[in-house]
Amino acid sequence: MKSDRLLSILLLLQTRGRVPAHELAGRLEVSVRTIYRDVESLSAAGVPVYAERGRYGGIELLAGFRTDVTGLTADESRALFVLAAQGAHAALGLDSALGSALRKVMAALPAPHRPAAEEVSRRILVDATRWKSGPLLPVDLGVLQDAVFSDRRLRLRYRHGGDAEPRTYTVDPYGLVAKAGVWYLVADRRGAPRLFRADRVRSARVLEDPVRRRPGVGLADAWEVLRRRVEERPGGLDVTVRVRRERLDMFLRLYGSSLTGHPEDDGEGEWVTARLSCPAVGAVRQLLGLSDQVEVVAPPEARAELLAAAASVTGLYERGAGQGA
Repeated sequence: MKSDRLLSILLLLQTRGRVPAHELAGRLEVSVRTIYRDVESLSAAGVPVYAERGRYGGIELLAGFRTDVTGLTADESRALFVLAAQGAHAALGLDSALGSALRKVMAALPAPHRPAAEEVSRRILVDATRWKSGPLLPVDLGVLQDAVFSDRRLRLRYRHGGDAEPRTYTVDPYGLVAKAGVWYLVADRRGAPRLFRADRVRSARVLEDPVRRRPGVGLADAWEVLRRRVEERPGGLDVTVRVRRERLDMFLRLYGSSLTGHPEDDGEGEWVTARLSCPAVGAVRQLLGLSDQVEVVAPPEARAELLAAAASVTGLYERGAGQGA
């Protein structure tokens, strides 16, 4: 739609200043010739826009020209107000800033779009915290933010999950990522990407040294490498189980992230076969929580582990019963 494209050009020029025609064409997915025709249309409509050809040329608005038009559609207006999810902005100290920004956007919206935008905050709620994740430790992101935005190195005292004492690291931060309600610092350590849970940072200090990021690598690039490393980490044991059909939904809610394929009907009607990836043989003990609704079929060492666990529980209660008598 030409009107949307003209408005996009106007807003890009207002934000960026001089922009090469080929860059505008690439961003708007049209030809350079179309961009020049659009510039002529804007000029004919009274917008003080001009083009300069040549190596250092581009398209630019006359200095000092501003427009207050937002150009937002109804759907775009709704999308902005979905941003007001609790948690992420509060952790960054931006809750009040977000509220102020949304009020300003509301004032600038075309009148027909305002009721729909207001309705979003009453009809859409985004809760990024996982079910039954337990209470999260309070996180102070202030120093981490300072390092990220000032492009400085960080000195961390960081406690890993299995360590009793924290370790000291000097890192080069790319940015912060909120994943399912948990904040992570994405940084390089000795030129390799590393992930640090913010709630395990015991202390942090911004150094005077400028950050030393790998050339051409941004936050999204480093996060993608780390995310795939976590999600594609091979499991230590492939386990085959049978699940009673009436408990399949509960089984999938509890263990769906560990499935290595779709559950299959085993032909008997009452049971469904599924395959899990477990980090170690001891991890199968968690399946005891579903009692006789789940049966481990293979491998033999997984069955032996559950048999030993069940015998241990039985022995505990038998001893308790004997002492009570």
